[in-house]
This record gives sequence, C-alpha cells and structure tokens, in this order.
Amino acid sequence: MVRGGQVEKISDEQATQALLRALAPGPDGEHAYRQAYPGGSSEQLFQLVQSDWQYRMPTLHLADAQAAGGGRVHLYELTWPAPGSGGAYRAWHTLEVTLLFGNPSPALLGPEPPPDALALGDRFRTAWTAFATTGDPGWPAYDPHQRLTQVFDTDPVVTAYPEDTSRRLWHHHRFQALPLLTS
Repeated sequence: MVRGGQVEKISDEQATQALLRALAPGPDGEHAYRQAYPGGSSEQLFQLVQSDWQYRMPTLHLADAQAAGGGRVHLYELTWPAPGSGGAYRAWHTLEVTLLFGNPSPALLGPEPPPDALALGDRFRTAWTAFATTGDPGWPAYDPHQRLTQVFDTDPVVTAYPEDTSRRLWHHHRFQALPLLTS
C-alpha cells in the first residue's frame, strides 16, 4: 500500500481485517479471494480487493448494464507500471490522466518521463479524441460475451477481460449505494 508517498507493508491480519472481510463479495469472500489467488501476498490481496471493489467491478457491472440496455461500451484497463517513486505506485488510478495531458509528475513518472510514457500518452489522446468525436476509440466495442478490453501497456493489446478471476468472484454481487452521511 502506498500512503503519503511511502510504501507500507500490510500484514496478513491487516489485509484480512481491513479489506478482505469488509469488501470481498459474499459471506466467504476472504476465503474465495485466497483460493482464487493462492500465491497472493497480503499486500497483493489488499490491493486487489480494494481495486476490484472500488474501480474494476463497478466499472465492469456498468459496462454490462450499458450493453444489456443496447448501448455501446468501450472498456480499457491501464496496466503500465509508473516508474516514479521506485515503482511503488504501479498502474495507479488516474495515471491515464497524467499520461493523457502530459503532466510530467515526478512522483508517478520519475524526473524525466520515459519514452513509453510519452507513447502511452499519445495513444490515450488519440483514443479519447476519437471517442469524443466519433464514439469509436479505435478498438472493438465491449459485449458481455467476449468482454473485449483494450489493455494499455508498453505493448497495448485488445484481449478478453484481463481480470476474469475477479470478475467471477464478483459476478453475482450487486453494489449498493454507499451511505453519504455517518451518525
């Protein structure tokens, strides 16, 4: 986990208590994650369930709903690991915005953005501009059967949804509205 620019170690107990029990789907979500990712360290499971709960699975559920309603959907995932801060941030949420706008964030990209960061930024600008003007970012539309997803990395590829193990864990989960107020 990265907090305040520092990488923190997550103990097995923290991973279990903090997120696996709280966020993993179903009454036995912790066990399901540990079985699905048997070699996963506590830190990896912590990051995985957090990313699945907060970003990946709600996005996938929305894509499925949009497609089921007859709408067009284009799904992508950024997997390129940001080299800044010793690689601690990896493919951080909103990293594509940094790449898209060419923001040379030293924390994410290092003191000098590497050539592959610049190339990814170009790919994002091309895709987002095409989508805004034509509705087609340059890869096939998503459908719930093939689940084609554009994976942005040094060597971008269109492939079946890359987080299929997690997708199966969350398949029957229905996200509820989060409470906005606490007592």
